[in-house]
Amino acid sequence: MRATLLVVAALLLLAGVSTFVFADRTDDLFAWTIQPPLTAAFMGAGYWATIALVVLAARAPTWEHARIAFPSTTLFALLVLGATALHFDRFHQGRPITWAWIAIYITVPVVLAFFGLREARRKGHRLVRTARMPLWALVLLGTQAAVMVPLGVALFAAPETFDIVWPWPLTPLTGRVVGAWLVGLGLGAAHSALERDWLRARPAAATAMLFGALELVALARYSETVDWGDGRTLGYVTMLGFMLALGGVGVASGLAATHEAQARPASAAES
Repeated sequence: MRATLLVVAALLLLAGVSTFVFADRTDDLFAWTIQPPLTAAFMGAGYWATIALVVLAARAPTWEHARIAFPSTTLFALLVLGATALHFDRFHQGRPITWAWIAIYITVPVVLAFFGLREARRKGHRLVRTARMPLWALVLLGTQAAVMVPLGVALFAAPETFDIVWPWPLTPLTGRVVGAWLVGLGLGAAHSALERDWLRARPAAATAMLFGALELVALARYSETVDWGDGRTLGYVTMLGFMLALGGVGVASGLAATHEAQARPASAAES
């Protein structure tokens, strides 16, 4: 399972290079041409942010600390596969990268679902929660999920109707892909709230923090694409700032809990 997650991390790194770094060259370097480039950079930022999710899950000592990576990643991959099937005519057919894209989005959700279900069904010791989240964190995570999941579902189901809520133009294909990202991130927030533990939620928190930061970089890079006086742009920036701040709190709280757990045996030995 760890090896599979590290392979996924490598694929995310490559996908991020094609879309975040070379957002202006998707016609040559990606499976389909993405316009405007800000949408490509949005996708690339998401890919790179998700590296934190899968790498931290791969390094987790127990299933309880790794499982948060599986439902959201699997669902996201299935949604993107669905968007690919619905808009295959938009892809650069005949190019190796297109078939690699299809193979990845068929294989990854199957493999992740296999490992996730296998681990979830194993019997044995279940760790207690050692770094419980306060009520305010649960409320904020629930709020994030309550906003992002319905918006993502709406964009995926009817991109030509609900693209009006997005601060820059989307095509039906990119609307569905953006919707898939929102559903995945919202599900990650909901899963974090269900875990109710900073250590278990740390992979998702790191992803949220990086997603907020990288998307702000992408927005600054293509600032001319959006109308800064538009309320939709303000709402989008607010969402990114919210994820950056809450994710940062989650990462810091998880690190503090880890240091406390490591110091506890030493204190006990000294006493």
